[in-house]
Amino acid sequence: MSDFRIETDTLGEVKVPADAYYGAQTQRAVRNFPISGLRLQPEFIKAQGIIKYAAVKANMETGALDKKIGAAIVAASEEVISGKLNGQFVVDAFQAGAGTSQNMNANEVIANRATEILGGKRGEYKLVHPNDHVNMAQSTNDTIHVAIHIAAVSETYRRLFPTIDNLHGALEAKAKEFDHIIKCGRTHLQDAVPIRLGQEFSGYAAMIANDRKRIEQALDGLKELVIGGTAVGTGLNAPKGYKKSVVKYINEKAGHEFRNAANMFEAMQSFDAVVFYAGALRTLISSLKKIADDIRLLGSGPLTGFNEIQLPAVQPGSSIMPGKVNPVMAEMLNMICSHAMGNDACIVHASQGGQLELNVMMPVIAYNLIQEIQILSGGMNAFADNCIGGLGANEEICRQYAEKSAALATALNPIIGYHHAAKLAQQAFKENRTVRELALEQKVADEATLDKALDLRRMTESPE
Repeated sequence: MSDFRIETDTLGEVKVPADAYYGAQTQRAVRNFPISGLRLQPEFIKAQGIIKYAAVKANMETGALDKKIGAAIVAASEEVISGKLNGQFVVDAFQAGAGTSQNMNANEVIANRATEILGGKRGEYKLVHPNDHVNMAQSTNDTIHVAIHIAAVSETYRRLFPTIDNLHGALEAKAKEFDHIIKCGRTHLQDAVPIRLGQEFSGYAAMIANDRKRIEQALDGLKELVIGGTAVGTGLNAPKGYKKSVVKYINEKAGHEFRNAANMFEAMQSFDAVVFYAGALRTLISSLKKIADDIRLLGSGPLTGFNEIQLPAVQPGSSIMPGKVNPVMAEMLNMICSHAMGNDACIVHASQGGQLELNVMMPVIAYNLIQEIQILSGGMNAFADNCIGGLGANEEICRQYAEKSAALATALNPIIGYHHAAKLAQQAFKENRTVRELALEQKVADEATLDKALDLRRMTESPE
């Protein structure tokens, strides 16, 4: 038995592996694009399956497609959705513009599997044809665009939001646990007025909560779909009623509330909704980088750094220095942030590549957007579970730093004025003495007034 079968497309004959569900156009793409070995992710393939499922259901509903053929395509599409046929999606992520090869990969796999279901053989497209039946009322130009939206929305709800919530919960728990611990604040990395360690962590928690809200807002634009626009947004070759029907079936399978785009031409030509969503992710990245950097600083030392928090010892820190504990989880998150910013740069640059009626950079946008969501999700979960959840506080060190800070002289501004307070602070630093000690010695105010003014807890409580 031959290892190959011969298929024919509009350019001629092509040798295709005998056991492959894909066909001639996919095989040409495999041959043409031996680029990276990267493939569009299973989540994208699932989205393609959802689109093909919805399209065939809509085509049957409008009477455009024979129900026997349609039922076989539905069954094959559900196998794609389940992941059963993932190994048949073999086109490199860097491929033909707009993703024509990726779309035809799906069309051929589903057509061949549906042919089998109807009793035919792979590569014989008499029963089910990739273009005429599976791709009916569709174009690469609308389906790949829509698959990006479906995959991004689905991964946000399935993976990103739960991990954001996990990290937010871990930070909020530490904010409460550390609320009684007074420490020295720092601005410009220099000593500043006191703050509570819990307040510091409450800021981190609020950053993450706000980032979630921004992402939720940005998701709304991704719920607009250009499906039914076919090649340029006009809907050529789509039957009457198809556009609304196909979105109904997408929602049935995807479980989200997608809708038809308000303007099919804007939706087809631009990736502004994706750029807006990526911008919300960029804000999340900025928050994560800031938090990771702070954790590294606060846990630095232990003898020659801040040493205000105790990092969980999740693994040995050095191959040569015994007993060393490194901030490995914060460093991991920093690397993810750097990579995600690279994803973002690619998405933005590629989204600017739209010309006239189409953006041909869709496959690389898809790959980078899905990867960005996934690595941020994985990074936040690991950081929350293996770092934030196990953090301890060095309460005594925090208090010592707060009490020694010359910035405490700030609290005396209303009593003795900024100029006098500055001299007091300078003297305290120069002589390695506390502001309180010098203030009492110089009798700048009576002891009761100084007790109130230099009460560390009071300094951290905002007046209502």
